Amino acid sequence: MNFLDQLKSLDPRDPGRWPWPIRGFFVLLIFVVCSGMAWYLIVWSDDRPQLAKAEADEQDLRSQFENKQQRAANLDAYKAQIGEMERTFGAMLRQLPGKTEVPNLLVDISQTGLAAGLQEKLFQPSPEITKGFYAELPIKIRLVGSYHQFGSFVSGIAALPRIVTLHDIEIKPVGNGRDSGYDNLTMDITAKTYRYIEDGDAGKGEKKKPGGAT
Repeated sequence: MNFLDQLKSLDPRDPGRWPWPIRGFFVLLIFVVCSGMAWYLIVWSDDRPQLAKAEADEQDLRSQFENKQQRAANLDAYKAQIGEMERTFGAMLRQLPGKTEVPNLLVDISQTGLAAGLQEKLFQPSPEITKGFYAELPIKIRLVGSYHQFGSFVSGIAALPRIVTLHDIEIKPVGNGRDSGYDNLTMDITAKTYRYIEDGDAGKGEKKKPGGAT
């Protein structure tokens, strides 16, 4: 009689009469099942949060690796872009006059108005305003002339090798404005030029505030 025939002939209500190999097999099977359930309830349930955390850490590390891999692949492009930005920034800095060049620039602005045929009624530089690595120098200007001369003045300012911007432009007729026409006008304008603050001037430009703060 083979093993399957022995299983079929067993009386489930009287396991004490089963042959000892079959009883041993079922005892071993019950032990394995109970051990598996105990391992699941005790070990697996306790280690499950750690496993979930490990899986989350794995995903995070994988994302970091992929990001770093992409950066490494684009490193040459980044270096080229940074180099281009540095060249552009350097070209812009060269358009900002240094401290010793500011007086000459003020003369150039004034001469631009005179070269356009305008009468200069006011040319008043204001105190410079520090803004980070550069300083802003406002200049209040009042000129008298025609529309065409004003246009020549603006074109001349735009052609200067240094950065000069024009703000708060106000044009009005001279006198009561009835008989002046377009050839006798007054233009009030604020021209702003910008000075690059060198490292040696950074500390000098700081002023102490009340209370000893700088």
